[in-house]
Amino acid sequence: MLPRLALVPGEPAGIGPELCVRLAQQPRTDCTLLAFADPATLISAAATLGLPLQLIHEDAVAKLPGDLRVRPVPNASPATFGHTDPRNARAVIEALTKAAGACLTGELDGLVTGPVHKAAINAGGIAYTGTTELLAEHAGRPVVMMLANEIVRVALVTTHLPLREVPDAITATTLEEALRITHAALRGDFGIPHPVIAVLGLNPHAGEAGHLGREEIDVIEPVLRTLRAAGMDLVGPLPADTAFLPQKLRSVDAVVAMYHDQGLPVLKYSGFEQAVNLTLGLPYPRVAVDHGTALELAGKGTADPSSLFAAVATCARIATIRRAHRAA
Repeated sequence: MLPRLALVPGEPAGIGPELCVRLAQQPRTDCTLLAFADPATLISAAATLGLPLQLIHEDAVAKLPGDLRVRPVPNASPATFGHTDPRNARAVIEALTKAAGACLTGELDGLVTGPVHKAAINAGGIAYTGTTELLAEHAGRPVVMMLANEIVRVALVTTHLPLREVPDAITATTLEEALRITHAALRGDFGIPHPVIAVLGLNPHAGEAGHLGREEIDVIEPVLRTLRAAGMDLVGPLPADTAFLPQKLRSVDAVVAMYHDQGLPVLKYSGFEQAVNLTLGLPYPRVAVDHGTALELAGKGTADPSSLFAAVATCARIATIRRAHRAA
């Protein structure tokens, strides 16, 4: 049986719904999809694109281009593409938690998510920092955010924090946890038996032997020594400005960055359209698009669906690997 994936479009006023309509046009041989979404928004997106869309019962089989199985999560207010409505924040979160719940129970095998609009959710009265954090709390698991494309995988020790809070958040505990989760995911989800991980320093020049900061000496290097003794192949701490040189990336399977904007600009420059966002450490695979809601493009039919296509393919591949491990 093919992996069964949940699909959540995200912000109803953004490009997520139309990307899901484009996805529904593609025949799938690697998974089946069940959308957790507002039906009226999907129908409106299909009409805008001029593409066929048949929303079918979740127990039916998608056979034709445009067939999409749906578990309805209605919006409180009709969506207007390009203009967020805080009244729909609750439906956005409900779609995410219902889809995640179906994965936790084993009803579904993985979760693919479209872009959400943080400001609109908070304006709707829901405290929200990101879907990674939401799913971690929902599952009760520590997680790691990883972004990946065909060139590089970048995992983060800290995610959506103000820059002035980052050094205090990088402790021996948080760093070791991030490295262990990343190492386990590279082995279990990506099928790399002996992964090599490059670990960046926090400070310029990785601290320059303490002259530009002591986090490398006091926190990062001791953790790396401990984990190397446990059998992990870790390189670093490396200066971030040279760690992404092509010849260095060829010898590692992933890079662990200390904070969001240390590693992700390089990844996005190297291949933004095909990049995906993974949440490592959950009991199920979760893969998201690596772009925002693009309100300025919503409803115009020009948004590139490549990241969503890549997210579904990646999630299906990981779900298949996990299923094989469980059966072994």
